[in-house]
Parts: sequence; C-alpha cells; structure tokens
Amino acid sequence: QLGRELDSTRGLIDALRAQDHEHANRMHTLLGLLELEMYDDAVEFVGEVVGDHRATAEEVAGKIQDPLLAALLVGKATVAAERGVALRLSERTGLPDRLVDPQGLVTVVGNLVDNALDAVAGTAHARVEVELRAEGRAATLTVRDTGPGIPVEQRELIFTEGWSTKQRPAHRERGIGLSLVRRLAERQGGTARVGEAAGGGAEFTVVLPEALTGPEPALTAQGDVRIGPEEESR
Repeated sequence: QLGRELDSTRGLIDALRAQDHEHANRMHTLLGLLELEMYDDAVEFVGEVVGDHRATAEEVAGKIQDPLLAALLVGKATVAAERGVALRLSERTGLPDRLVDPQGLVTVVGNLVDNALDAVAGTAHARVEVELRAEGRAATLTVRDTGPGIPVEQRELIFTEGWSTKQRPAHRERGIGLSLVRRLAERQGGTARVGEAAGGGAEFTVVLPEALTGPEPALTAQGDVRIGPEEESR
C-alpha cells in the first residue's frame, strides 16, 4: 500500500515539476516583453496563457470528476507539450467522482501515459489518447499511442517484472511500471492487456470491475477534448 501511494505521488510530482518548468519559461517571456517595453504584447500574452490553462482544466474536470485524477492528467498534458506530443481525452471519456481507490488509478494512468509518451517521443505527429469510461461499478481505461507498437510475441512479456532493464528495443521504456499496472488490476479482480491501436501503435486496456462505489447515470460524452496542444515533433 505504501509503495502504491509513493508511486502515485511520484506521478503527481513529475507532472507538477513539468508545470513549474513551463511556468518559469512563461515568466521569462513576460519579463522580456516588459523589459522591451512591449506592454500591449505582454498583456495579450498573459491573457492567452491564463485562458488556455483555465480552458484545459475546465475541460478535463468536466469529463474526469475525480480531482486527483483530473490534476494528474492536466499535469501530464504539460509534460506531453514539452515533449512535442499531443495528449487528448477520447470523446467517450466520462468518469464520476465515485472511485474506490483513486490513488491506485492514478498509478495505473500515470504509468501508462508515461510509457506512451516514451513510445511516441521523437516521432512525426506524435499523439497519445486517454479514454476513461464508467459502466455501473466498472471502470475501463484505454491508452492509445502512435508509436511503433508491441510485437505480438512480446505482449505478455512486457508485463514481466524487470523486462525493460534487460531489453533495449525501440519501445524499451514500456517495461517500466507495467508489471505494477497488471498487479494493481488483478488485485481488484480486473485485467490489463495490450493490443494494436487502429492505424498502428499500441493500445493498453485496463478493466476494473469494482472500481466505483455504486451505479449512477453515465456521464454524457461531449466530444474530443485536447489536453495538450498539438505540436510538431521536434
């Protein structure tokens, strides 16, 4: 339990660290505009920054009502933007604030998003899509990416403890945390598997049959929500 909480905390800290770095860059930009006496540009810049951040947070919170998980995804959007990756929520995403173990789901989501970002980093038109859906007491998490994918013969091997430290293929980073993801899923009577995403890349799916405290009407999907700006790959 302590190890799981520590892993969740690490994921949030990494996201906050990326946000802090982004904030510092923005402050340097603002300082430069003021020193150059470009006051109108400075006012416009601040307005755009504040508006973008508020819109991102509100859009994520509208679909992910658990505050811990929403905060993680907003932070991961910053991490993705710094790495030139577009991170978005699927149009089918809708998760109420009724999680039995929000820290456990933060660990699962954080690990899968981090591995997806590693897989697509440096590729053209890099994208990662996160989908979280609730049905009754069950929750289904899907993370898709546009990376090289996982060969069929390795789709079970990657969930083995320490696998990534012994292999160095293009998707070597995927081994980090995947054994933990499967253990957390299985402890809740669920499953974790990987397949091929539509159009290539990998698609990780975690099903947790008892993730929510009780049935409620499903949240209404409101279309795709981009939580990280589309950037060209560096």
